Amino acid sequence: MLPVVTIPTIAIAGSADRFPVRRIFCVGQNYAEHAREMGNDPDRQQPFFFTKPADAVVENGTTLPFPVRTADLHHEVELVVALGAGGSDIDAKDAIATIYGSAVGIDLTRRDMQAVAKKAGRPWDMAKGFDRSAPIAALTLGAPPETGAIALTIDGETRQSGDLSMMIWSVAEAIAVLSTYVELAPGDLIFTGTPAGVGPIRAGERVRATIAGLEPLEVAFAA
Repeated sequence: MLPVVTIPTIAIAGSADRFPVRRIFCVGQNYAEHAREMGNDPDRQQPFFFTKPADAVVENGTTLPFPVRTADLHHEVELVVALGAGGSDIDAKDAIATIYGSAVGIDLTRRDMQAVAKKAGRPWDMAKGFDRSAPIAALTLGAPPETGAIALTIDGETRQSGDLSMMIWSVAEAIAVLSTYVELAPGDLIFTGTPAGVGPIRAGERVRATIAGLEPLEVAFAA
């Protein structure tokens, strides 16, 4: 008997329907101050991308076990866009039309594992693409906001604060460039980068991520 495989889905605000997740792509260092805090120069060279597995998505309000094999788990609040259409070599002026909706997400990162991999010149998939590493709030349908506050708090204390207008590469530009590497398709999610202030999460803490105009995201970590 063949195994039964469940397709990961995320909630849609105001609907009982759920959005099926095909793939998750992430834009690296798409805010200048975050690039600087990671020791890099925030110029306008081609953006780079990494991935997470589709089943890394986590429902809003979940209490998560603290991830294994890390003593330095970091938060990265991000605007996430969900594609309802796709294609290759998409022109930036046509990219927004491919978007089904947008949401608040958190790119959880095993920073200590990532640092070791970078130093050794190895891939850092396991630092980014581990189980339950992509909490996402419900999608708001339509084009994503281009400006607006983006922030993250831990137990009520602000850790990250910025504005979507501070992106180095706009959402449309990121989609256009990504589509030159892979053929995008409905169901793909794109995490669009995080502002400065990334830092540690500890067991027992509650994390709240917000973007103006979108449903807030809250997750907690078991003590």
